[in-house]
Amino acid sequence: MNGTNEDARRSRSTEAFFGRRKGKPLREHQTVMLNTVLPELRVDMGAPPPKSLSALFPVAVDRLRLEIGFGGGEHLIHRALENPSTGFIGVEPFVNSMAKLLGRAHELDLKNVRVHDDDATELLDWLPDACLDQIDLLYPDPWPKKKHWKRRFVSTVNLDRFHRVLKPGGVFCFASDIDTYVNWTLIHCHDHDGFEWTAENAADWLTPFAGWPSTRYEAKARREGRSSAYLTFRRV
Repeated sequence: MNGTNEDARRSRSTEAFFGRRKGKPLREHQTVMLNTVLPELRVDMGAPPPKSLSALFPVAVDRLRLEIGFGGGEHLIHRALENPSTGFIGVEPFVNSMAKLLGRAHELDLKNVRVHDDDATELLDWLPDACLDQIDLLYPDPWPKKKHWKRRFVSTVNLDRFHRVLKPGGVFCFASDIDTYVNWTLIHCHDHDGFEWTAENAADWLTPFAGWPSTRYEAKARREGRSSAYLTFRRV
């Protein structure tokens, strides 16, 4: 491993963008999915990235989209079914969530989905320049305590990563029901020279993204009286 990659690895070891890795015991079917389907769909980062990421998929794709922290996978599955000519890479370190998505992807025989089951920064650093059309960060862990804000995924260094891997004109989409994280993201993207907020009026960021499927996180927020914000930033 060269010095640059070693420095990146050490830097990542101090980051903590996610909490626990596993929750309740897995059911037998979920264990089978992890043992059989995960190796088939996992992005192989032991090899150099292909010149075109479309080579990761067994079907022809003309767009490439990354979702970081897909939770139960409802959104990613919905989008993959809705856009069969788009290749999706989903990142989720939480084992139970990964097992759930793998089960649905296997059941639906989705060919345009690949996954990474560890830290998203590892994948971002492996990806080639200007390879993605879109990055989705939807209801990420808000790390609500101020002393933990440094763990929020939106940061200057991660926006640099996004800027490198997004194509010119590509978009970063962010959704959250936590006001402090919404403001945090607006400030960080405003201060970053590589992104412009696409909203033209207040309704733009209060209106769900086109084709948006309601998620369980969003439903929980509404039950608890919180509204959501939907932010889109264009890579310049």
